[in-house]
Amino acid sequence: MPMIEATLGDAGVVWQDLSLIGVTVGPGTFTGIRIGLAAARGLGLAAHLPIAGIGTCDALAHAIPLEERQGRTVIVAVDSKRADLFVQVFTSDLVPLGPPAGMPASEAVRLCAGPLLLAGDAAEQLMAFRPDARISEGTRFPDARVIARLSAERYAGGLALPPEPIYLRPPDVTMPQTPGPGSE
Repeated sequence: MPMIEATLGDAGVVWQDLSLIGVTVGPGTFTGIRIGLAAARGLGLAAHLPIAGIGTCDALAHAIPLEERQGRTVIVAVDSKRADLFVQVFTSDLVPLGPPAGMPASEAVRLCAGPLLLAGDAAEQLMAFRPDARISEGTRFPDARVIARLSAERYAGGLALPPEPIYLRPPDVTMPQTPGPGSE
C-alpha cells in the first residue's frame, strides 16, 4: 500500500482522480497474484471503482517498443520459481499466438522459428537454447504505466479480463491431515 501511495504522489494524482483500477492477473507466483488481486479488489471496493485485469505476459509484451520487436516473434517468459516457465508468444504486432502456458525453457523456444525477441524475468533462461535470439531492453517485470494504459483501453472496449487469477498449475500446498477417530 505504501508503494501505491508513493506512485500516486509521483504522478500528482489523488484517489478521487481515479476512475479505474488495473491489475495483472497472472500468470505469476501464487502468492504474488493473490496479494495483487486482493489489494486491487479491496481498493476497488473502498473507492467504488471498477477493476480491469491484464495478463502478465501481455503487459510485458506491450512494454516493448515497436522498433525493438519489428520483424521478430516475441516470447515472454516469466520465472515460475519452479522447473518450468510461464510463457506466451506474440507476433511483432503483439497479437498473441496462443494463451500463456507453463513449460520448460527448452520447449518454449521451439514454439516458433525465425528471429526472436525475448522478454520477461526468465528471458535469459531461453538464451541457452536460442543464442541467436535477442533479449528486450527493460522488460523484466510489468510496468505500472503499461498496465494503466492497457487497462483503460481494454476496459473502454469491453476487453479487460475479470480480476480473477490466471493459474497455469495448482498451488504446491497441501492441507495438513486431520487425525481420524482413535488415532493418537
